[in-house]
Amino acid sequence: MNDENPIAGMNRRALGKWALATGAAAIAGPIGASAQAQTPPPPEPTRLKSAGETLRPEIVGQFGIVAAGRHYAVAAGTRILMAGGNATDAGVAAVFAAAVTEISHFGFGGEAPTIIYDAATKKASVVNGQGTAPALATVDQFAALGVIPGNGPNGGTVPAMVDAMALALQLNGTMTLDQVMAPAIELADGFVMYNFLAEVFVSQQKPTSKYKNAYDAYYPGGRLPRTGEIFRQPNLARTMRTIATADRQAFARTKNRKAAIQAGRDAFYKGDIARRIGAAMEADGGLMRYADLANYKGRVEPPATTQAFGYTVCKGGFWSQGPALLLALNIAEAAGISAMEPGSDAYLHILAEAIKLAFDDRNAFFGDPDFASVPMQGLLSKPYAAARARDIRPQASLEHRYGDPWAFEGRRRDTPSFTPRMLKKPPVPTADTTAIEVVDRHGNLFSCTPSSGWMLGGAYIAGDTGVPMSNRMTIFDLDPDSPNVLVPGKRPRTTLSPSLVLKDGAPFLAIGTPGGDNQDQQIMNVLLRVLAFGEPLQAAIEAPRINSNHFHSSFGVKKDEPGVLEIEDRVPQAVRDALSARGHKLDVLRPFGVSTGIVAAGVVPETGTLRGGADVRRERYVFGW
Repeated sequence: MNDENPIAGMNRRALGKWALATGAAAIAGPIGASAQAQTPPPPEPTRLKSAGETLRPEIVGQFGIVAAGRHYAVAAGTRILMAGGNATDAGVAAVFAAAVTEISHFGFGGEAPTIIYDAATKKASVVNGQGTAPALATVDQFAALGVIPGNGPNGGTVPAMVDAMALALQLNGTMTLDQVMAPAIELADGFVMYNFLAEVFVSQQKPTSKYKNAYDAYYPGGRLPRTGEIFRQPNLARTMRTIATADRQAFARTKNRKAAIQAGRDAFYKGDIARRIGAAMEADGGLMRYADLANYKGRVEPPATTQAFGYTVCKGGFWSQGPALLLALNIAEAAGISAMEPGSDAYLHILAEAIKLAFDDRNAFFGDPDFASVPMQGLLSKPYAAARARDIRPQASLEHRYGDPWAFEGRRRDTPSFTPRMLKKPPVPTADTTAIEVVDRHGNLFSCTPSSGWMLGGAYIAGDTGVPMSNRMTIFDLDPDSPNVLVPGKRPRTTLSPSLVLKDGAPFLAIGTPGGDNQDQQIMNVLLRVLAFGEPLQAAIEAPRINSNHFHSSFGVKKDEPGVLEIEDRVPQAVRDALSARGHKLDVLRPFGVSTGIVAAGVVPETGTLRGGADVRRERYVFGW
């Protein structure tokens, strides 16, 4: 042993024994210089543990934070922040990058509902980002089949993502399409294939083989892409360059950023790209035509909001499932959930029952307000939430219970009664989504939930454009009494559900997740812990979750499972037993088994600093500083 350095060369076990011995000697001996010499070394860094330690650290900073799906999207957003862009510039760049690299979940022809908080105007705005049904799409077209397919040339609404990202940039961005698309174009020229996506390619090779253009694009020569190889999408890269070039040339001509963005957007919807998409769809037996793209126009609108637990929660309108989260929060607050222990059986029972009531109302009353009469005021009123909270009993409900929001609307009901039901056709595959949340140093927030153009069930690409088309038509109902019945030009009641939270009018949080019907109930699992109980963001994301399958789903045959409650097995056995005793039909999942992937980024009100978090349940990433 080195007399000058008594711990040199010690292994961990010897060092531990030495620390114990010298610690005891220091206690027994005199206090002074000799005692100080015997002070044990500090614990090894690998053994340090924070009292609030999570599986992933909560990311903090003061410049900007990007939280998204794959690392490619996070890197694209980060790159734009470093180049001087704001949260919207970074968010749009991340969405385009995700459309190239997360094609298991989302492709270029999909949709992208978005909510933006503009720090300069202190205003939250929704970019609806959900495409509409083609002009030829009617209930009669699908009556014989009995269900609207989720794949192929008739699976999709008009592509909305490009329009939505153009609107977002015009509303709150500082850059051009050419600038923010640059990372995605580079990725379309080639990105390194990652394992998860490679496995999806294996599982979807046969379904995709039904559609020649998609098969040739994704499996050139019939070959599977492998992990670690460069995967290229030259047709998609060409389409993206056409958009970026139109933007760049218009800006050189006019020096008007918004006009240049419009020119780039129109290159997709009104130029040769749209003509080729329309021709391919018609040749493949689809209902979409060039005119559907040329006439499509998304819009910016105010968010649906509620005040809950001292915060303002902002969602998309009743053309989405977003207001179901607002209703569920209102019901849970009225039922006194903030006085309960988070994670207890009483707490989880109220959470589950509030979700069931809100989502039954979603299925009965929500639809595109441009085509359906929706009791929006009644559904979001606090008295209605209180009435629904009184419907919660100590035992779990195994029935569908639809409320009467018309009684709180201030006008008489002017729609037929509609009872949601499961269809009697074989189930069809459904896929997934991604989510992108950004905050910048100014307090701008960006929340987007892009989806469709996915591979599950077989990707469909329109002609030689490289653009995988949407899968969102299947969400429409075929029942004429439904507020969500298929009508040409109508938006389906999308499950895509970005979220913003404000505190006293100031930015607080952007949060979102993939998961279809699960999205808003998973966001609610997290928001309750943050808003009502002040839990740290990452800890709230990682906390055990529940997920109800009680209500009719949005996709395919609209399956329901009355009383079924998915629950992660980290919820203590005693709590699970108590929930079973209340009548919940528990489906116990692995420790992080709920199908979700929360990402979030926002501002800490007390300090004005930034924070972000990413779920461990999926391949989710967050970075910032």
